[in-house]
Amino acid sequence: MDISENSRDGALVISAAGRLDSSTAGALEAVLPARVKENGAVVLDLGNVPYVSSAGLRVLLIGAKAAKAAGHSLTITGVAPAVREVFDISGFSKIFTIEPDVEAALAKLG
Repeated sequence: MDISENSRDGALVISAAGRLDSSTAGALEAVLPARVKENGAVVLDLGNVPYVSSAGLRVLLIGAKAAKAAGHSLTITGVAPAVREVFDISGFSKIFTIEPDVEAALAKLG
């Protein structure tokens, strides 16, 4: 999994690329909770993530809990149809604010 970060319009944008599964979830877990605690608004771009397993969902849930505890926001963008189906089935679509792309998320936060 490739992870990159950049600041845009007052938010931290974290972009992930590759499968988010048991072998790669640790990379995102090493970054996401800490960044959510440090930054008021984080946008997690999953536009290049074709698959999310239960291990990946666990990391996203840890990030959501960290955001809530800090009073910060975590918005997810670029969710592929297959990943959206996993989110819908697992109930994660109700937990997260999901926007179509980073620009939409930043506009909503702005």
